[in-house]
Amino acid sequence: MAAANGQRKLVLVVVDSLRADMLLKTVRAGEAPTFRKLIDRGELVADCVASFPSVTPVCTSEITTGERPDRHLIPGMNWYHRAERRYVEYGSSFEATRAFGLFRSLYDTVYNLNMGHLNFETPTLFERLADAGLRTACTPFLIYRGRTRHEVGLEGLLKAFASAARFHHAVWGPEELFYGELYSSRKVDCRPTLARPATRDAYSACVARDLVEHDLYDFLLFSLPDNDYYSHRDGPEGMRAAIALADDALAELVAAHGGTDRFLADNGVIVVADHAQSLVERRLDLQGTLGERWQVLRPNAELGPDDRLAVGPSGRAAGIWLLPDDGEERARLGAEVSGFLEHDVEGVDLLAWITPEGDERGRWAAVSGSGIELRFRPGAAVRDRRGRGWELDGDPAALSARVAGDAFVSDEYPDALARLWAALANPNAADILVSLAAGWECVDWGGADHLPGGSHGSLLAEDSLGALLTVGLDGERPAGREQWAISDVYGLVEGHFGLAN
Repeated sequence: MAAANGQRKLVLVVVDSLRADMLLKTVRAGEAPTFRKLIDRGELVADCVASFPSVTPVCTSEITTGERPDRHLIPGMNWYHRAERRYVEYGSSFEATRAFGLFRSLYDTVYNLNMGHLNFETPTLFERLADAGLRTACTPFLIYRGRTRHEVGLEGLLKAFASAARFHHAVWGPEELFYGELYSSRKVDCRPTLARPATRDAYSACVARDLVEHDLYDFLLFSLPDNDYYSHRDGPEGMRAAIALADDALAELVAAHGGTDRFLADNGVIVVADHAQSLVERRLDLQGTLGERWQVLRPNAELGPDDRLAVGPSGRAAGIWLLPDDGEERARLGAEVSGFLEHDVEGVDLLAWITPEGDERGRWAAVSGSGIELRFRPGAAVRDRRGRGWELDGDPAALSARVAGDAFVSDEYPDALARLWAALANPNAADILVSLAAGWECVDWGGADHLPGGSHGSLLAEDSLGALLTVGLDGERPAGREQWAISDVYGLVEGHFGLAN
């Protein structure tokens, strides 16, 4: 059936951590027949670049708003909220959730992320499409903000916990919202799984069958998050089994339409990864290391006069907030911390910050790696692979980059200038951003890590380049795009429904 505006429907499949190389390996092994059929009929981009830091809250915000962190305002998995003088924790691990308090983390992850932290000036896909008269639906996904009010519908394992936390807030989401035990726009015969990883793909598939049976969507965000869990546990090479399970879930959605031909006749399809994953074998206790020299604010502690730093580990990246109020003291402290990290802490690959110096054309961002520094800001001296112009001061080797004519290219750090700029220009950004070397992961505030397994977060290509597959989209697909990014998904959705400006 057609969508409300007469266009074909659209399914956006978000497969958490989906690497294109592992997708193709699984397909070639005959273990992902549904993905094979879509690839055969569509266009696969193997190097769609993620946000920085390349972690789920930041990346899913970019996918659903079409904006980078300077506009959607989500800075990491764990971050320091200057206005509220506290850490925000979106569920780095169960141990980290306990360290900050189960109730507080529940509020931040489920409610505040969408209703408080995500910029209301950047409409989500659910809001944009609802305003155009289209019916929207979503299986469990971190970013869900829309135009329809939903009351808490407590079921299953989380009922007693949420009741104890007095979690009773209504939220605004798509018309059909399914968020495990907490929010469900309609009764479905599907076991909710918000608190049980490795079972959520099956729940999405069950919900999607019901949505198809009752013709309840024009746009469906079909979330398949379990690949991230298995990749963290088993490393990237363990992704094949998880992709096969994601294929099973996708096959149920296709079967509910009556098979591949009918499914693609009724729906355009976008498959996208929020980020990738890489193997980690070494751990960096950044907050502990810094705490040996400076007083680091602890979880749930009141900010005191002796606290100098707040540290937000985000997988293979981190943020460091300088806490003194005095500007000169902050500058001295920032220089000391940066020097210590660059010269004395193993596992740090890159540091980035906004410089205090500037002129009529604005301030500079700076990035430093291996003792090499590059300053950059929007300008016209060089262009990156996405066509954005930059002014440079320093050595591009800091980003393993080459400049040929007016082209700035870094294979090791894809779309590095724009990603760093957007991360640093976020009003919630740390004063110093840290990207870790290959094989390293930050220990979170609960003391947890994913060694030996997979992780993500850094600026490196291995964390940042995921799959983007489009099949049968209506509207014109942008031509000549040299570097695709997850922010482009928003425009593809608008274009399919004839809403692009």
